[in-house]
Amino acid sequence: MAEHDMEKMFQEKIDKEIKIEPKDWMPEAYRKTNLRQISQHAHSEVVGMLPEGNWISRAPSLKRKAVLIAKVQDEAGHGLYLYSSAETLGSTRDQMVADLLSGKAKYSSIFNYPSLTWADMGAIGWLVDGAAILNQVMLCRTSYGPYARAMVRICKEESFHQRQGFETLLVLSRGTEAQKEMCQDAINRWWWPSLMMFGPKDSESTNSDQSMKWKIKRMTNDELRQKFVDMAAEQVKVLGMTLPDADLKWNTKTKHYDFGEINWDEFWNVVKGNGPCNKNRLDARIKAHEEGKWVREAAMAYAEKRMARQKDKAA
Repeated sequence: MAEHDMEKMFQEKIDKEIKIEPKDWMPEAYRKTNLRQISQHAHSEVVGMLPEGNWISRAPSLKRKAVLIAKVQDEAGHGLYLYSSAETLGSTRDQMVADLLSGKAKYSSIFNYPSLTWADMGAIGWLVDGAAILNQVMLCRTSYGPYARAMVRICKEESFHQRQGFETLLVLSRGTEAQKEMCQDAINRWWWPSLMMFGPKDSESTNSDQSMKWKIKRMTNDELRQKFVDMAAEQVKVLGMTLPDADLKWNTKTKHYDFGEINWDEFWNVVKGNGPCNKNRLDARIKAHEEGKWVREAAMAYAEKRMARQKDKAA
């Protein structure tokens, strides 16, 4: 069968909402797009542990410490689900990790900002995880089966992360003046980077149209960003705080919130590796990978011995 006919059948399958599975025929561009997106998502989960892990030892109570530990563990698990999904597309985990450590692979630019106070743990949960959920709920219906199935569990856990973050800010917003100031400061610093999480404007998103056609994505960057602004603009009222945008206002005609222009120069600067914490984050991952080498080797040796014993028993 000619490749043109194969592509036509492939698109018809997607249009009928039939999931694409690893052994199915797929265009090479579809495979590469999914591999890039899923591996970058996995990298983001793993690197995303760093700004929060930094606060585990400094959490203000045993309860907060336990909650934060559980959240960081969830993110490690998300990375594992996603690396496993990406492996079904022909890559290896070793190769994906090598691409991350070499700087070849990207991860979400949001994790290249510092977590300066305890309130940042709330802002990350409410804003960063809230932005992630909007995108990830759509991915539960993405056309590639292994990715869609991985996202179902991830979204359930991320919803708890968002609630935990909002509750942290809510407690601070009802505390002392110093705690209220800390809450507002964290919102001010994380608001614009959170909007950047949805990626470049649709007019500058080179992969968006094809991803929409293949149903890898279900909504565009700008559509998701608008949905997030509408949500956060209402939720911030519960906190008694404000979002740092003088242009934020309800538009009675569009039934959406208008908002100010994102600093796209800052966005692209961080994406290119020049953000506040790009070097620190990558150095931390390299250090962890090198120091964990003996653990990986020990696990492989144990697995080989166990397999050898099973073969001996079978013989």
